[in-house]
Amino acid sequence: MMLKVTQIKSAIGGKQNQRDTLRSLGLRRIGQSVERPDDEVTRGMIRTVAHLVSVEEVK
Repeated sequence: MMLKVTQIKSAIGGKQNQRDTLRSLGLRRIGQSVERPDDEVTRGMIRTVAHLVSVEEVK
């Protein structure tokens, strides 16, 4: 299973670890989407920036 992660809000004004997490996910700008594997590491990163991204399951 894969997860489609889309950045919906800006990281400006956020904490440094949140900005670093967005970069680790491969997100650079609002509206950009990436597909990541559904594993514990990815879920942890998504939890860190949950207020900045939207997540959908992709088969």
